[in-house]
Amino acid sequence: MKSNTSAGTIDPQHISVIEAVRGSGIPVRLMYIELIDGVYAPIGLRLPPGPGPFPLVMFASGNGGGGMAMVRDYTQNVGWTQEQFLKAGYAVVWLRYRAEVDYAYDKIGKLVEDRRQNRQLLNRGPLEYEDVISITQYLKTLPEIDGNRIGYMGMSHGGEMALKIASEYHGIRAMVASEPAAHEFLRLKPDNTARINPATGLLDVEKMLMREANKVRPRITEDVAVARVQPIDTPIFVQGRNTDELQGIFRVCYDLLVELGKDAKWQSYEHDVHGFVYVRRNDKGDYAPDAVQIQAVNDSIAFFDRYLAA
Repeated sequence: MKSNTSAGTIDPQHISVIEAVRGSGIPVRLMYIELIDGVYAPIGLRLPPGPGPFPLVMFASGNGGGGMAMVRDYTQNVGWTQEQFLKAGYAVVWLRYRAEVDYAYDKIGKLVEDRRQNRQLLNRGPLEYEDVISITQYLKTLPEIDGNRIGYMGMSHGGEMALKIASEYHGIRAMVASEPAAHEFLRLKPDNTARINPATGLLDVEKMLMREANKVRPRITEDVAVARVQPIDTPIFVQGRNTDELQGIFRVCYDLLVELGKDAKWQSYEHDVHGFVYVRRNDKGDYAPDAVQIQAVNDSIAFFDRYLAA
């Protein structure tokens, strides 16, 4: 990887900066990727040793926002999981995308692109999962990346995004949806554990209790959820967490995939941290993954190996 920011070589349309990664011999290429509407999203790309092109796994965590500062923080301080993928021969990239727009996916319909006065015209603003599609399409053009062997691993809202992406886009070969907070995708009707935030008027689902699949299933809008799952042809590994407040939602996502004949895998883990698959440095500045985190990441790599092998 070569930075284009040395004197006299800056390409303003393709800015990238090489930065060393703490405790690793593999640097990160910090880049800005043009999205469908011409704005840019930051990413951090790393390549394993040796000649490419490489299979690639894209990593997403939670809601959007945070910009390049978050890409750098996750690369430097939440990088253990990526290091395991790099050792397994995968290129890896942390993604950032715009913030979630509350229930916009459920209200405003499919993005349509047209032309007016020979310029781009959209029927609405793009949403965060559509940013990931734009980034994917760009990464497929890089000579270091095998565009036919692209994976995606999303956690929490990033896990719900896996379902949204797979429902509309078929350019990703396999996905891990870890603790997918997919209440919007399923059009879930919350109970009284979800409240309206009086300061904003938006629904607060942070304390929603949906631990049991048999509680969640009657609350989803079945015909809508089925219509969204039906187009999916991407293999998806749904990862649950036994004590999570939304465990019932995670399980119903898997159940629907299987009922509709999709290629899906389920595994639930016993851990007390939401987002446990992404290991953060401890107070001493070290990575100290526990046995469950090691197992979950090994399971994830094995899943991608099934579909992204050469």
